[in-house]
Amino acid sequence: MRDQESGPGHPERRLTTKEAAELLGVKPETVYAYVSRGQLSSRRVPGGRASTFDAGEVAALARRNRRESAAPAGSGGELSVRTRVTLIDQDRYYYRGVDATELATRHSYEEVAEWLWTGRLRQGAAFTAPEAVVAVARRAVEALPGHTGPIDRLRVAAIAAGAADPLRFDLSERAVLGTARALIPTLVAALPPQGSVPRDDGGPLARRLWGRLSGRPADEASLRVLDTALGLLVDHDLAASTLAVRVAASARAHAYAAVSAGLGVIEGPLHGAAGGLAHRMLLEVLDRGDAAPVIAEELRAGRRIPGLGHHLYRGEDPRARRLFALLAEIPRAEPALAAARDVVATTARHAPLHANVDLALAVLTASSGMPSTASETIFAVARTAGWIAHALEEYGERPLRMRPSGHYVGPRPPRPLPSPE
Repeated sequence: MRDQESGPGHPERRLTTKEAAELLGVKPETVYAYVSRGQLSSRRVPGGRASTFDAGEVAALARRNRRESAAPAGSGGELSVRTRVTLIDQDRYYYRGVDATELATRHSYEEVAEWLWTGRLRQGAAFTAPEAVVAVARRAVEALPGHTGPIDRLRVAAIAAGAADPLRFDLSERAVLGTARALIPTLVAALPPQGSVPRDDGGPLARRLWGRLSGRPADEASLRVLDTALGLLVDHDLAASTLAVRVAASARAHAYAAVSAGLGVIEGPLHGAAGGLAHRMLLEVLDRGDAAPVIAEELRAGRRIPGLGHHLYRGEDPRARRLFALLAEIPRAEPALAAARDVVATTARHAPLHANVDLALAVLTASSGMPSTASETIFAVARTAGWIAHALEEYGERPLRMRPSGHYVGPRPPRPLPSPE
């Protein structure tokens, strides 16, 4: 019902909350979020508790939302998505306005995740998974072939956990956060332990994850590096996997399916595999005692040097800088750290490329007795929290808004039916 209220000039059209939500393509609660952010103004109905909204103001916001969601002029068709999660600016990055490197250094991965999801810092936050769900995920993962990689295991665990949750289609913020707090530890618990290390499903997530990555005992300094790495990798704006998650959430896929979409993209060699390549490169440098011949062979083969350069940073990746500083405090990591410095210095003779987080992760994994795939696991577990944050944002937007139009370049119809070969 539209409320007509006369003003000094023409009548002012007013919309109910439901009408405003329909025009904006969002949930009614998102309309009030726009009001709290100052993007819309509201007025109480005389004698009632309901609010009304200026039709022209709502229409202008809807047009602005459509423009911001479409490809900006001159961008080459790149998609621009409004987000309040992460900002990357001048070789630094921020989670909800807070310096991400400082946050990840001073707080646990679980606390960083809670900040990203809710904008509140829950001191001592801990994630637990229902035993029944963990059992389902483990059975599914254990049924896979022995050569299965970690990302496949994580994706199967996510799908199995979703299948075990009859309430997975509840997309309310409270339900999705409950899913996230259970899903992340379930993913870790479903991974097989390394060597003879017993399963550890209690305590901080970094400690639980360590036993799935390394057969060596975990010392506090190494656990601090792993926990900080998880916090640093929680989110990094709209990476390819994050965009896939938002597309899935735009179609109202549940949180397990959205995370599965992100895991599918991470497995691509151009996204999640760089840390493994850097790991193998460092081992070869350590074996030869010199980075020069290793770099020469990479360049001769026409391959990029893994672990170097990042298109979002002119200088050194701030995530790498923080991890290198922590790794320098661990004597066991010194040889791998020296090999990484040698790689950077050798490459700098030809191209001024700085270390990125993949090289720092490679130092951690290579010096901790972890397999070359360990960095993929760390990346995927960490980024799951960021995917949830982006899915939550997308659930509050107009559904199916990430539906670009195809530019058909094939033969023009009509064409005759093809003849059988």
